[in-house]
Amino acid sequence: MRHGKKLMHLGRKKAHRISMLSNMACSLIEHKSINTTLTKAKALRIYIEPLITKAKSDSTHNRRLVFSSLRSNEHVSVLFDVISKKIGDRPGGYCRIIKLGNRLGDNADMALIEFVDFNDVYSVDKQKKKSTRRRRSKKSDSDTTDVKKTDENNNTIE
Repeated sequence: MRHGKKLMHLGRKKAHRISMLSNMACSLIEHKSINTTLTKAKALRIYIEPLITKAKSDSTHNRRLVFSSLRSNEHVSVLFDVISKKIGDRPGGYCRIIKLGNRLGDNADMALIEFVDFNDVYSVDKQKKKSTRRRRSKKSDSDTTDVKKTDENNNTIE
C-alpha cells in the first residue's frame, strides 16, 4: 500500500533532504538552470513551484515564508524581483525538466531543470521568419540576347 507516501525521500534523512532541496533551489534561482539527477529534479520542481507562486504577490509575509524555505536573503530578493516579474503571468508550470541521458559513472538518469521563460532556445518571443520566399527575378528577353555564347575552347558562337 502507498498510504501517506507523497514525498520523495531521495535516500536521505529529513534534515539532509530539506537542506539539499534548499541549496538546489538557491542554485536554480542563481543560475536559472542546473544539471542533476532526474529524481532530484522532480523533487526540486515540487519544492520550488509553490515558492514561485508565493513570490508572485510581493508582501512581507510571503517574503518571510519563502525565506524560511530558502534561508538566503540574496536569493529571496532575486526570486521576488527578477524571476517573479518574468514568470508572473503564468498560471503554473514555472520549471521545465529535460532528460539528458545516463551518467557515465553509475548510469543514473540525468536531467536539466530550468525556468521556462529564461531559456533563449525555447522562447516564443523570437522574431518570426518571413513566411513568403521569393525567387530571383528572371532575366528579360532583351538581356538574354546580349549574352554571347562560348564553347569549351572559349570561342564565340553566334
